[in-house]
Amino acid sequence: MPRRIVASTVILIATPDGAIAEVAQDLARVGSEELQGKVVLHTSGAQDAGVLSPVRECGAAVGSMHPLQTFSGVSVPPLEGRVFAIEGDVMAVRAARKIARALGGAPLQIAAPDKPLYHAACTLAAGHALVIVEAAIQLMMSLGMKRNEATRALLPMTRQVLQNCERLGPRAAWTGPLARGDYEVVAKHVDALQQYSLEYKDTYEALNRLAGRLLARDPAEASATREKISEDKKAKTKATGGKG
Repeated sequence: MPRRIVASTVILIATPDGAIAEVAQDLARVGSEELQGKVVLHTSGAQDAGVLSPVRECGAAVGSMHPLQTFSGVSVPPLEGRVFAIEGDVMAVRAARKIARALGGAPLQIAAPDKPLYHAACTLAAGHALVIVEAAIQLMMSLGMKRNEATRALLPMTRQVLQNCERLGPRAAWTGPLARGDYEVVAKHVDALQQYSLEYKDTYEALNRLAGRLLARDPAEASATREKISEDKKAKTKATGGKG
């Protein structure tokens, strides 16, 4: 690590999560007492400032600032208007706020113990949303559609739902047979997905349970009705020797 790094007033560590602790140790070894009064930040969404304890022991103020933005590595994404989750020592938080505002972002201070839950929320909204869309594309492709055809068919619908959510709220934007209480159709989906892939079927059912709890006007009734239809379907299938 170049020694000139410790001449900076603020040092930003923007490495993969697994490398942050090692970088902090190297920085403490190279900088030692020169880190006194400096600010060291990292950009991990899941880890808190504690991972920088080696430089804190050298007298540096430590913290984290995580831009709520996806990074594909293909281009530089815009940071203007993005939320920056910030935590750490008072001096480090002050520096992180200044950086976030200079980039046009909105700093949001969170507690260190809450970072894993915060990052889980980010992952659901970004990475897992992509997984669901890709799963739908794969299903379409299994019917004979080309990838670009499936993508053109599905993404406009996904965009519209997200736009409706932003404009109207999640409950008003919720659509599909589960939202309408059409549980017979949901049961047919489960049957079809079971033939395609048990992993898809289990995921679909888990999403239905979560959707009912989060979005249904009467979650208990929705769950009871859905479970009854599911049980009736299983009983029918058993009575017909698995041909239901």
